[in-house]
Amino acid sequence: MAVDRYAVFGHPISHSKSPLIHALFAKQTGQKIAYTAQDVPPGCLEVAVRVFHAGGGRGLNLTLPLKELGYQLVQELTPRAQLAGSVNTIFWQDETLCGDNTDGVGLIRDLTANLGLTLTGKRILILGAGGAARGIVGPLLEQKPAFLVIANRTLARAQELGERFAVLGKISVTSFADLAGKHFDLILNATSASLHGELPPLPEGLIAKGGCCYDLMYADRPTAFVRWGLEHGAIISADGLGMLVEQAAEAFYIWRGVRPETAPVIWQLRADADKKTV
Repeated sequence: MAVDRYAVFGHPISHSKSPLIHALFAKQTGQKIAYTAQDVPPGCLEVAVRVFHAGGGRGLNLTLPLKELGYQLVQELTPRAQLAGSVNTIFWQDETLCGDNTDGVGLIRDLTANLGLTLTGKRILILGAGGAARGIVGPLLEQKPAFLVIANRTLARAQELGERFAVLGKISVTSFADLAGKHFDLILNATSASLHGELPPLPEGLIAKGGCCYDLMYADRPTAFVRWGLEHGAIISADGLGMLVEQAAEAFYIWRGVRPETAPVIWQLRADADKKTV
């Protein structure tokens, strides 16, 4: 029996947990697939997608720095990808190259179903205005927070993002320097700084009483932002591993029409990470 091929493209890509996640999904659901990780520099994306499909590839995930390039490459977009201006999931429909974005739904499921957070009426801050932020602003606004603020080093980029999503809810933008004196119930780090042991210049008192922190990045050890959250009073400070699994489950459903259980996969990945840090 032929095995359907899928892959994740990124640059770099060696750290990716996506092949393991999809292997676990396939085993759980009885699907016959092969899923690999391929290093694809931005200038090679269009050719790499074409070659992959010509070789029998059925679907792709895109990770940094390819998501906005994927948006420009595909022929048809789902409404959530159109809104985000970013694509992380590719599939072919009658030979038409289609793009979706599952990041936002993955984040919301991890925050609400896995971590038990309520987002309605909350004061939410997003750090960063790049590709990672694009996929989550719309779904967060759909949860009807009290307001949502985007802070970024380059204010113009934050303003662009704010204007894109302003029709969906109360949203404002600011520089990191102007965060002083403000308080938030949920702070999301959408920058990659913490993976390098760095943090944006964050003022004291940013986390409201009972507030939480969430890093869209993930690593085997707690990221710099996760540690910052715990050190500054967050009752929950989590990384993006759960989001990674949840967005992958949504992509798997798009490709295969079967929705895998995510909890056992998250548990296994956490257990594997714990073994590496012992």
